[in-house]
Amino acid sequence: MWIYAGCFMDKPEGFHFVHRGRPEPLDLHLGMFLPTLLHQATAEQQERFFMPAWNLEIIGTYAQTEMGHGTHLRGLETTATYDPETQEFILNSPTVTSIKWWPGGLGKTSNHAIVLAQLITKGKCYGLHAFIVPIREIGTHKPLPGITVGDIGPKFGYDEMDNGYLKMDNYRIPRENMLMKYAQVKPDGTYVKPVSNKLTYGTMVFVRSFLVGEAARSLSKACTIAIRYSAVRHQSEIKPGEPEPQILDFQTQQYKLFPLLATAYAFQFVGAYMKETYHRINEDIGHGDLSELPELHALTAGLKAFTSWTTNAAIEACRMACGGHGYSHCSGLPNIYVTFTPTCTFEGENTVMMLQTARFLMKSYDQVHSGKLVCGMVSYLNDLPTQRIQPQQVAVWPTVVDIDSPDSLTEAYKLRAARLVEIAAKNLQNEVIRRESKEVAWNLTSVDLVRASEAHCHYVVVKLFSEKLLKIQDKSIHTVLRNLCLLYCLYGISQKAGDFLQGSIMTESQITQVNQRIKELLTAVRPDAVALVDAFDFKDVTLGSVLGRYDGNVYEHLFEWAKKSPLNKAEVHESYYKHLKPLQSKL
Repeated sequence: MWIYAGCFMDKPEGFHFVHRGRPEPLDLHLGMFLPTLLHQATAEQQERFFMPAWNLEIIGTYAQTEMGHGTHLRGLETTATYDPETQEFILNSPTVTSIKWWPGGLGKTSNHAIVLAQLITKGKCYGLHAFIVPIREIGTHKPLPGITVGDIGPKFGYDEMDNGYLKMDNYRIPRENMLMKYAQVKPDGTYVKPVSNKLTYGTMVFVRSFLVGEAARSLSKACTIAIRYSAVRHQSEIKPGEPEPQILDFQTQQYKLFPLLATAYAFQFVGAYMKETYHRINEDIGHGDLSELPELHALTAGLKAFTSWTTNAAIEACRMACGGHGYSHCSGLPNIYVTFTPTCTFEGENTVMMLQTARFLMKSYDQVHSGKLVCGMVSYLNDLPTQRIQPQQVAVWPTVVDIDSPDSLTEAYKLRAARLVEIAAKNLQNEVIRRESKEVAWNLTSVDLVRASEAHCHYVVVKLFSEKLLKIQDKSIHTVLRNLCLLYCLYGISQKAGDFLQGSIMTESQITQVNQRIKELLTAVRPDAVALVDAFDFKDVTLGSVLGRYDGNVYEHLFEWAKKSPLNKAEVHESYYKHLKPLQSKL
């Protein structure tokens, strides 16, 4: 685990090498507790807590979510009230819904937790802040007085993880246990606010940026299993009397899997971009430059939702593409699914994440219409004042989309995003006028806002994939990845054809051409499909799949796996003598 801790800070792949991608009780210690100390603790606090945590003397978790509130951070109820006489914070879980609920490693493993609580000093609440809270005694591991802690019980998956609960009753910690790199509470109780409130959400931004890469890895695993198995499996006949073909030769199987393969590559590039962008902006923040923090917050929220929703559905599609054997645990796909699916709700429920991105998009839209220019991934909004984007089908732009050009397709996705952002903004403005309440108007426009965010995120993925092609010098590799890029773009258009038609971005005949070109690209990708998943370089032990074995010896190992079933330990199971035989004797 030391190797993992060292690698994880800059190289997430180190994490997967050590524990094979399985959830473990130390995950939050290494993935959230340590990074939070690095980025939000003062030098003195790091000296006091970081090295003991690095050496696993302190084992921590990150306790944010409560029984009654998760994504809505302002609704969290845990309080930390400052007592200037003793220079201590008094932590309380005032209601049953305020009990911390779900943190991994909290149930039985951790002896410390970084607790998010509402800071109260001098009678005023200053919102959520992070506190380092000892919860178990070093040496005995028994809960400390004032602490009630335990495991929350069985879940849909994550059986190895001791997700837990934490209740605090007038539990005191020193003032110095508040993470004070940005916000501070002086000994007399005076509150010193941070330069930006979003700085306290640094850990969430870090984790969300990592989860984009995790979506790529999980989808890549699922595609590897399904495509390898589809190359091994022979079924049916294309022509009577001919040998049964590989099921990967059926166009329907290619249509199920190859767009997902293209998506896996797209998400790999997006994950690398997010990692690089997070570290760059985090370095800028260290130098006092917070200018890109709002977009980073919005981008990590939106892409976390976009990639996890897509990947969650794609893993299930890969399972079904493997037929009945995909349902068996030996396929590895059920495990990938139950391990990944919580990503859609932890670190921010996806719909709420999309609405956070929408809030940034609406602010950017308002800036443009007040005469200001915006930069970054939303710079396309600068062109809106010169365009007339309307919900009805009006020829807004001349239709000049070249379906064989990644650049032209990127432009089409940009126009779709711009159109849906403007529609959402105008609908929101109309509801504000009608309802005279921004909050009510926001709720009544939320479906439009989520659509706008989804379109924005889709554009970002297409843009990054297209830009990646420009950096590939090898002609043969460029050709293969260009086919994947085109397939990703065109498949997305076919699934969202209504948006491109309603905005007159593309014509009906072009949509027909898109669908035909997709089928041509399936044929073009087929010879390279197995090599493209082999390029992900997952070892068999990492995949944990009989169907996705590198050597292709599926059926022999499927039989061996079945023979190891616990029910096969005895030729005749004890239930026969206990239940079935007595019953039969009475017949």
